[in-house]
Amino acid sequence: MSKLDSLSAVGSRNGKGLELRQVRRVFRQVGSQLEVLQDASFTVSGGEIVALVGPSGAGKSTLLQIAGLLERPDDGEVLIDGAACLRLSDAQRTTLRRRAIGFVYQYHHLLPEFSAVENVMMPQMIAGVGKSKARDKALALLETVGLSPRADHRPARLSGGEQQRTAIVRGLANDPSILLADEPTGNLDPDTADGVFGQLMHLVRDGGMAAVIATHNMDLAKRMDRVLRLEHGRIVEG
Repeated sequence: MSKLDSLSAVGSRNGKGLELRQVRRVFRQVGSQLEVLQDASFTVSGGEIVALVGPSGAGKSTLLQIAGLLERPDDGEVLIDGAACLRLSDAQRTTLRRRAIGFVYQYHHLLPEFSAVENVMMPQMIAGVGKSKARDKALALLETVGLSPRADHRPARLSGGEQQRTAIVRGLANDPSILLADEPTGNLDPDTADGVFGQLMHLVRDGGMAAVIATHNMDLAKRMDRVLRLEHGRIVEG
């Protein structure tokens, strides 16, 4: 059994969840260094939706990048579904990221030359799913957010809310156990943001995912199960 298969087996025994232990991240420049994260620790269980708040520049995006295995910390550990991840090779981290982690960003980052359904198919096909099966799954996901009639439209023909709903279901296309979202409604007007956020909450709870959602919107943060505040590089509850 490979190290990655062993990790997946541990995850299946311990259930879904994300844990960061004493994560430290330092950005070094000539003659100085900035310690963005200092012993940042938290746990999010499967089915739990947690808000990550803090002022601009506090390190929220850096924390999400580390939690999503896109960036390595200077110290500490990231556990996904009960297993430590930072000693995995880059290739193993990439494979695990595709299997276990979904991402949603403030800007949708849809590929403009592809339709909505093709954008949702893309992560599945990269993970090895056949085209026909990926299309069926993508259409089903788009239906859950009311976008079946818009499935064959390219992003330029979709409204802002429709683009972001497409980006959300794209992030869920591979049935991740972890969802990381960075200001997922930050570019939307308040009414659209409220509707899109409600659909995101429903999809996360229905899928039993552990979700961390960075936001500046305290009204949205209060609708989540818990609030984690990033202050001076450390995580504070509430």
